[in-house]
Amino acid sequence: MSPTSLRRVVVVLAATVGVAACGADAVSPLPVQPPDPTRSTPAPSATSPIPPPAGSPSRPPPSGARPSAAAPPAPTRTRGTPRTTPPPTDATPACQGAVRYDLPLAETEIELLTSLCFGTGAVLRIQGIGPGLVTVDRPDLVSQQYEAGVVDIRFVRTGTVAVTIPKEGREHTITVVVR
Repeated sequence: MSPTSLRRVVVVLAATVGVAACGADAVSPLPVQPPDPTRSTPAPSATSPIPPPAGSPSRPPPSGARPSAAAPPAPTRTRGTPRTTPPPTDATPACQGAVRYDLPLAETEIELLTSLCFGTGAVLRIQGIGPGLVTVDRPDLVSQQYEAGVVDIRFVRTGTVAVTIPKEGREHTITVVVR
């Protein structure tokens, strides 16, 4: 027997086994298919767990309801031009967004930190300082709180704020731009 004829025999056997496994039980058609006139649809029994959906061939639509046709969704279009610049509170390469920036004074070389940029709503948290020591030049742009050696400065409006922090007998000023 050649390999080609052997393949044909295997295909025929596989098809025969598949057809034999189908059986002769009648099944109800899918809701989108019309019933086959050669097969009879069995009546739903009292133990049938799921009734056929409304509008299917085996169940009429409810009174007063019109059968709905499946319409494709309407295409949506974007109106206007896409935004090319980020909103003020989003982070940019030079400016961070509305984040919390922790500044532990015991671990930071504060002389190297001269300016920061945040989005509105950001918090500068200065850790390890006494009450009343941190000052800002624009108190109308910030909300400042002190608790247990930590000063939280929340930037509530856009603008530029100079934050002055005393350390080791010197005053260090950090210029904060708020977008």
